[in-house]
Amino acid sequence: MEDEVDRLVAAWNAERPDLDVRPLHVLSRVSRLARHLDRARRAVFVAHDLESWEFDVLTALRRAGGPYQLSPGRLLRATLVTSGTMTNRIDRLAAAGLVERHPDPLDKRGVLVRLTDAGLKRVDAAFADLLDREHAILESLSPAERETLANLLRTLLVPFDSTPA
Repeated sequence: MEDEVDRLVAAWNAERPDLDVRPLHVLSRVSRLARHLDRARRAVFVAHDLESWEFDVLTALRRAGGPYQLSPGRLLRATLVTSGTMTNRIDRLAAAGLVERHPDPLDKRGVLVRLTDAGLKRVDAAFADLLDREHAILESLSPAERETLANLLRTLLVPFDSTPA
């Protein structure tokens, strides 16, 4: 079975036989798969009236466990954005009724961002649909193949995730 990457590699081998293009077999497939995954995720988010950044913030709060709240600083670390960007995102999510700001009982100057009931319902529904879509993407792999692929990808990602941004 041949795919687009096989054709791409064959063309490069013909045009530049002096180069070792073997990394394309893996990394071009990862890149193409990432684009397909991004499209699938965007479709789920649109169906739930969410932007991807909204989903990121809401899922960070949801993963925190009840009462589903974090400080803006913790949200920054969870979503890897600047403080100005996070403030804007919290403002927009609060205006949409998906989060609320509450005083931090441990820091009189601080606030905590908490999911509202509407935010909790929206993120839970979107996450369930996202998982359905992602299971469908992986259905051509056996459970053992999925585990092998996850382990191999982890091996490639650990050096990036271990390096400060």
